[in-house]
Amino acid sequence: MGATGSGKSTFINKASGSNLPVGHGLESCTSEVQISRPFVVDGRVVTLIDTPGFDDTIRSDRDILIMITAYLSKTYEYGAKLAGVIYMHRISDFRMGGTSKRNFKVFRELCGERSLKNVIIMTNMWLQVTREIGEAREAELASMDKFFKPVLQKGARLLRHDGTLESAHTILRYLINNQAAPLRIQQEIVDEHKSIEKTAAGVELRRALDEQADQHKEEICNLRVEMEAAMHTLDEETRRELQEELEKKQKECLRIE
Repeated sequence: MGATGSGKSTFINKASGSNLPVGHGLESCTSEVQISRPFVVDGRVVTLIDTPGFDDTIRSDRDILIMITAYLSKTYEYGAKLAGVIYMHRISDFRMGGTSKRNFKVFRELCGERSLKNVIIMTNMWLQVTREIGEAREAELASMDKFFKPVLQKGARLLRHDGTLESAHTILRYLINNQAAPLRIQQEIVDEHKSIEKTAAGVELRRALDEQADQHKEEICNLRVEMEAAMHTLDEETRRELQEELEKKQKECLRIE
């Protein structure tokens, strides 16, 4: 799991020898749950599951959550449990923005506290930054409560992927011998018969989207005030820039709603 463009499909193809479609840039290519071909690591048969990111360029976050939950619930009903979950994060990202934080919070609620020992947070795209910058970002992600520190304290691991087959299989070795455990959302949907909106992940997604919508509405109000000021001063260039930013915020607010 992870954000759109974080390299999920590329990692799966490298590790498994599969040929899942790979997007370019930050445009989403994975629009549904995909399964790798089975492959062997240290005598164990491994299958990897590729999921679309919650910031998908085509589908809404709610649609993505429904899609992932439907797959996880069906496999759980059939008795299949996950040996582990990998959350991918680009170390090349200049900062962990609001969307990334929202994605990770939903991911954490989807997994639940008891399964965090089977979670790996995998940083990749190390070749796109200098070693010093990458290590500084890694240290910040691991040490701050608003990033990955809380899940690392509960047993999750933070590992690097250098893009090679050897590195991919080294990461998988941390998971393949785990005692498989259900995720929180699997138990909520299948065992507790909750609707998706009532699951912890669904509640967190709703809360995060409401918070983001409120923030955008506040920014829209501020932009309108700035536009009025620009009109009085006859600053046409500033007014045009503000108008473009206002329209952008309004579209994003509509998408969130």
